Amino acid sequence: MHGLIGFVERIDSDGTREVLSGRRRESFMLKIEDTILLLVDIQGKLAHLMHDKQRLFENLQKLVKGIQVLGVPILWVEQNPVGLGPTIPEVAELLPAVEPIAKMSFSSCRNDRFLKALKNLNRRQVLIAGIETHICVFQTTADLVDLEYETHVVADAVSSRSAENKAIGLQKMRDAGARWTSVETALFELLKVAEGEPFKEILRIVK
Repeated sequence: MHGLIGFVERIDSDGTREVLSGRRRESFMLKIEDTILLLVDIQGKLAHLMHDKQRLFENLQKLVKGIQVLGVPILWVEQNPVGLGPTIPEVAELLPAVEPIAKMSFSSCRNDRFLKALKNLNRRQVLIAGIETHICVFQTTADLVDLEYETHVVADAVSSRSAENKAIGLQKMRDAGARWTSVETALFELLKVAEGEPFKEILRIVK
């Protein structure tokens, strides 16, 4: 362990590099035992207005399937489902055992049911994907960071109605203290090794 300009860095026995600050313990890599996936508001007609929607839908499907192979818990929220409609079938059909949490607040963290579900999982790393990048995903991410969760935004599995707003949302999340990742980066980071059935399954999914 050694000091580096106001923080302490440590390399764990599994090769994970971590930063230990006075406020919280931060990890540069996702750990399968400490991660959840949060899917935000991938609903109805709004989802079909997203920039590069086909790539978004494909990446969301890959992400969900890969996370399920790894056994990582999934939380799933919907913004005003009565008004905006349900989650698109491309995603919802992959989650038959997961019940969505309805919310009216843009940030998921301003919903008591969500906060209780998150707390009950007792994990500190949140992998977040969904729409819209600059509204609900950003506000949720900013609040998660404030609550001292390590938040990793899946940059190729979030979107907004315009590319400009997606870029603004991503930058604001980074400024707030979140990290960017991608579907493949996150899945292989959680996997850690190029062997076994989970590796074969994930390789099939991403290809």
